[in-house]
Amino acid sequence: MNLQRAYILLAIFYSALIVVGLIALMMGAGSLVSIAQLLVGAVAVLGLWGYILGKGFMNSHSWRPFTVMLAIGVVLQLLAVFTLPVTNADITWLLSGAIFSAMLLAILYRYGDRDQDLWASDEEIEEGHHLGQLLESQPELVVEKQEADRQAKVRMVKTGDRYQASVTRRYGEQEETFVKSFKRPSTLAYFVQTFTCITLQDLRAQHGDDKAPAA
Repeated sequence: MNLQRAYILLAIFYSALIVVGLIALMMGAGSLVSIAQLLVGAVAVLGLWGYILGKGFMNSHSWRPFTVMLAIGVVLQLLAVFTLPVTNADITWLLSGAIFSAMLLAILYRYGDRDQDLWASDEEIEEGHHLGQLLESQPELVVEKQEADRQAKVRMVKTGDRYQASVTRRYGEQEETFVKSFKRPSTLAYFVQTFTCITLQDLRAQHGDDKAPAA
């Protein structure tokens, strides 16, 4: 059994747990806490399927905070089991929720990493592919733009298997410089467009006619 198949079976198992929990609630078992657990569990399973299928559900920036919340929930559920006078039914809900949530923490944390193509738009993937090809044949790419009182300059290089962007932004009299690196060229394209006044159209205008290395 390969890892992908194991993940799919895990997702099917978790999805079945959500269905079983829903049926139990409809039959009168559980409490308000159980309903909250079921809702959180459904979101977690959505993230698990997204990770397996390589699809971006919701927003990349929401998954890591959600994972932190899930981890806190695991701790609180375990504390409740051992410190509060809860019923046997509640103990079952709390323990099962804590155990199965804990198993998803690492997966959901990785899923929330923005530096993946699954979070990129088609345009960012296309432009990132073009940038990646250019950086294979050129030591660096420099893009500059000035509009009104804003100015930006981005120097892009490839170091090993990572793409590095050195950004200088000026707004009025204020200037700041920072450096970021990424695994995926699509994330590089996203970063340049999001954190500077330079758009993907500007990248194409200044480097769209550059020749990429022949395949």
